[in-house]
Amino acid sequence: MKETFFRIIALIRKELLAMFKDPKSRIVLVLPPILQCLIFGYAASYDLNNVPYAVLDHDHSAASIALISKLDGSGTFTRVATLQRTSDIAAFINDTRVLLVVVIDQDFEKRLMAGMPAKLQIIADGRNSNTAGTAQSYVNAIAADFAARWREENGQSAVGGIKVTTRAWYNPSLETRWYMIPSLIGTITMMMTLMLTAMSVAREREAGTFDQLLVTPFRPSEIMVGKALPSMLVGLSQATTILLVAQLWFQIPFAGSYFILYLGLVLFLAAAVGIGLFISSLAANMQQAMIYSFVLLMPFMLLSGLTAPIGNMPDVLQYMTMINPLRYAISITHQVYLEGAGVRQLLPEMLALVAIAAVTLPFSAWLFRNRLT
Repeated sequence: MKETFFRIIALIRKELLAMFKDPKSRIVLVLPPILQCLIFGYAASYDLNNVPYAVLDHDHSAASIALISKLDGSGTFTRVATLQRTSDIAAFINDTRVLLVVVIDQDFEKRLMAGMPAKLQIIADGRNSNTAGTAQSYVNAIAADFAARWREENGQSAVGGIKVTTRAWYNPSLETRWYMIPSLIGTITMMMTLMLTAMSVAREREAGTFDQLLVTPFRPSEIMVGKALPSMLVGLSQATTILLVAQLWFQIPFAGSYFILYLGLVLFLAAAVGIGLFISSLAANMQQAMIYSFVLLMPFMLLSGLTAPIGNMPDVLQYMTMINPLRYAISITHQVYLEGAGVRQLLPEMLALVAIAAVTLPFSAWLFRNRLT
């Protein structure tokens, strides 16, 4: 056991030296995370076509029912629930079952009939700031159109209408970077970890040193561990870099626990490394390893919820996201970073990552051993 430990440490040291000895490699490992944080932090934006929402109607009048019908018939809003109490709002937003809650004041119709501004409150999930802001603007437009039609049908002047007040939880200013930068902790980390792990064995084969490695006392399992851990260490260091940029440069407040965040990242990296080792077992050279990595990275990113809400995707693609480790990594970073989630709240995501790692790592080890024979 002691000899195994020292052999793995020696292999890890060799891998880290191979990564950092080349000045170009050092730049590639450090500079891209910072540049991508700045680019995504200032330039990213989204579109929206499906908004799950809940309604809390204190008025229960013909006017409030008509307004809700306008929302339901818009083609953009999907009513998930009709709430009965104000205390129910928190559960639906915290569990991400709805993007926003529409609260209609109890004298909504009475104020409309009197030509006074009727109060309509929108409580949005600000963790996805751009989506929440776009959804709020859609509600404002529908409410304005409803108010105009109401005045026309009831022969009222332009005075009055609906007064909409908005409120965003977890991201009061609805800044897009509050959503994007935490997402990059998982996205960039997976990108670099997957590529480094995939190219580690391919680099040995291309340089002709892999055969030399096989005649050493290293067992196949020790080679796998020695190839996987350096990539995980680099991934954690890049995640730390992005975390520092988020807090020191963009001043995004961190609401959760660093221990829980890094626990989730370790589970995520274990799943990503299993996929990377699978690629490295198949690739004969670095070019193949890079091609295979990019072929997988693009679907992983598109099906992660980073560029489009998963709820907007077709049902088949939503099922496919369940085997995507990046989906759970982004969910974990958002929940820990913005709302201070604990282990109990993150248990479904963490168990999913454990399941993915439990499949990819043993399968990669089996494939790696068979490729050596």
